[in-house]
Order: sequence, then structure tokens, then C-alpha cells
Amino acid sequence: MTDASAMQDDQRLVTETGIDARIAEIVEPVIVSLDMRLVRVRLSGQNGLTLQIMAERTDGTMSVEDCETLSRALSPVLDVEDPVEKAYHLEISSPGIDRPLVRKSDFVRWEGHLARCDASVLINGRKRFRGYIRNVTETGFSVERDQPVYGEENVAEIPFAALAEAKLVLTDELIREALRADKAAKAARGEAVDDQDETGDDA
Repeated sequence: MTDASAMQDDQRLVTETGIDARIAEIVEPVIVSLDMRLVRVRLSGQNGLTLQIMAERTDGTMSVEDCETLSRALSPVLDVEDPVEKAYHLEISSPGIDRPLVRKSDFVRWEGHLARCDASVLINGRKRFRGYIRNVTETGFSVERDQPVYGEENVAEIPFAALAEAKLVLTDELIREALRADKAAKAARGEAVDDQDETGDDA
């Protein structure tokens, strides 16, 4: 099982508001009890009304079977609590390769990779940034532009306290790294690994 104090120290930096926050409060204890962690809750008008709950195992993986297990555990809890007044479709998903970055550990894990970040306040005169994640510390990280603009700062330092949203950008390098990490996690759990997974041909 995951050390509880370690999980406590790695709470989400990016959290929900409104009805999404209420749903997160309901589902997170169930997710944690299954040795998983919540990534994001989002209620959208897709397909009528869809409640997307994004989660992952503590080792960063999330299989189809894991999604099914979590769905079976959450459905009765959501039925009892009934946080959404209208009928909705429940969708349990993994973060995906171009995943949201919501914890400090996400930035540490994916340091050096390309990301899009939004800040809640102006930093160097801007709120939106795209670049490589650099220099992750306890209090923040840097974004080094992948496409420098003449006359503008090439590196922006973003405090975690000012982070509104962040997401990895899909690149060939990211796909290869994500597949390697998934393969290593499966091997550590003693699961069978398909050697073709590492090629990324089906990604």
C-alpha cells in the first residue's frame, strides 16, 4: 500500500470548483481506498451530460480493468450522494499520455518534457506558457520556451501557488517515455508485458 503521509504531502495543486469540487470530495476517498489517486473531475455537456473522473494507480498506470473496478466502486456511492440533479453518463478514464499535471510529483516525473501551462496571475506579462519543464523545486518550476520569441524572456518561473492548469504536449519522446514507464510498472507488479508495447506503433 502507498504510504499515507507521502500521499498527504503530494496533494493536488490544481483542483475543481463548484459542482466538480463537490463530486471530487465524494469520490476521492473511494479512489484512495483502492490505492489509486484522483487526477481530475469534470462535468461537461458532452453526450448530453458526462461526468469524467480521471484517475491513476499510485505507480502512474491505469488499465481498462482498473477503470472498470473504479467504476463499480464509485457508481453506488454517487447514486447515494446524488450530487448531479440531471441524468449523466459516468466516464472513468486514465490521464492519458498527454496528461494533466496536477501534483508536484507530476512535474518531477515529467521534468524535461514539453507542456502547456496557465498561470492565475501575470508572469513576465503573460498567463499562458508553452515549453520544457525545468528546475522543479518545492515551490515551483520553470518553463523554457520551445519556440523562443525575440525580445521576450525565454524562461518563466512559475510558482505552484500561481498554477491554474498544466498539461503535457504529445511528442514522440513523451510517447516513448510513457510506454517505457508503463512497461516498467507492469513488470514491477509481475504482470505480463508485450514487447511490442515499447515501439509505440499503436499509440
